Amino acid sequence: MDYIDLHTHSTASDGTFTPAEVYASALDLNLTAVALTDHDTTAGLEEFLAAGAEHPECEAVPGVEVACKLADREIHIIGLFIDRRSKVLQEMLDFCRTQRMKRNRDIFLKLRYLGYELDINMPEFGGKQLLDIARPHFARALVKYHGFSSIQSCFEKLLGYNKPAWIKRQYPLPENVIEVIHKAGGIAVWAHPVTRDVPDRAFLMRSCRRLKSMGLDAIEGYYSMFSARETELVTQAAEQYGLLLSGGSDFHGDNRPNTVLAFGSGGLRVPDELFFKLKNGKCQLQELPDLP
Repeated sequence: MDYIDLHTHSTASDGTFTPAEVYASALDLNLTAVALTDHDTTAGLEEFLAAGAEHPECEAVPGVEVACKLADREIHIIGLFIDRRSKVLQEMLDFCRTQRMKRNRDIFLKLRYLGYELDINMPEFGGKQLLDIARPHFARALVKYHGFSSIQSCFEKLLGYNKPAWIKRQYPLPENVIEVIHKAGGIAVWAHPVTRDVPDRAFLMRSCRRLKSMGLDAIEGYYSMFSARETELVTQAAEQYGLLLSGGSDFHGDNRPNTVLAFGSGGLRVPDELFFKLKNGKCQLQELPDLP
């Protein structure tokens, strides 16, 4: 059996591998396909697709990951097979990045208030603008300058949900995200729908029903942090609500050192038969008359 990874991040958002390095790593692993799904940006896709242009044996899939709110919970929707030149897509991503910039500014202020002085000119922020950084950049700086033992400990103590330096931000609605992904020629996938902290079957099933009514196409059933039971649970939800399955590692390079491309924390294997079903689903969407 051959494998895929449809959830990865590069230096265009909060990963440490360049887009070309993400693709080269997938090629080295003999993957059938790999998707670049950076947060709120398609800036890395040109480099990523160029790297894959000469290698039909490993398809480079253009993607993006967008956070939104559903029933007061943050969820993430991945768009696969998107056209990065889509005007409506870029307008939505501009909104998301503006909200991210506001949150980043407030995180700097909150950390300063808590006694953790940081400056965006520190090397750990990679020369990026306020618009382009993410919480892992803060975590790397906190490890170097304020004695935290690891990136994970920064999230557990400061930057994670409802922790002292957690800052809320405004999100687009999931129905709008799904609609925009479709208008950009892509398919919409609910990423990592369950977590070890909230393995909530009722929320999963209820949300699948709601998101399906909004046009959701697929759900991530194979994920680095999923147990076999969680994969089974998501697979059942997909079957019940007529959703395709996707999967990926959520690779971030050195920002998540225990998450390896294609293999996650060691046990992940996403069969490539899912990729061909997703690709066929994209073709069926393109045949619908209300999509451009």
